[in-house]
Amino acid sequence: METTRQPGVRPDPEEIKELLETNSQAVIHPPEGSLHKADGTAGRGLEFLYDVPLQISVEVGRSKILLRDLLKMGEGYVIELDKLAGEPLDLYVNSRLIARGEAVLVGDKFGIRLTDVVSTTDRIEKLG
Repeated sequence: METTRQPGVRPDPEEIKELLETNSQAVIHPPEGSLHKADGTAGRGLEFLYDVPLQISVEVGRSKILLRDLLKMGEGYVIELDKLAGEPLDLYVNSRLIARGEAVLVGDKFGIRLTDVVSTTDRIEKLG
């Protein structure tokens, strides 16, 4: 029995896990809007999630400072971070660690080349 979800209501992590497992087992991806699983039975696809905006951030490192040091900050002030030069950067999606990678230059902008991606099952377990 399928229930109609109201906008803004977070899906149950078990439902998301089931949807991802179903889609990863599909040999041929059904046409958009199709409600059939890989075994031919009726089901719900992940297409409804494709347009959900996500906040992506890359963390170079962290540091703790005292309030007095924060107030002294000015142009040219240097903050020492907890990572060494050359260590992988952390990629977060909606504040959850998803991958690690290295900084790259794309034209005149920075990017990140992923070198290690957190497994799908680990990402699903951390949803709830």
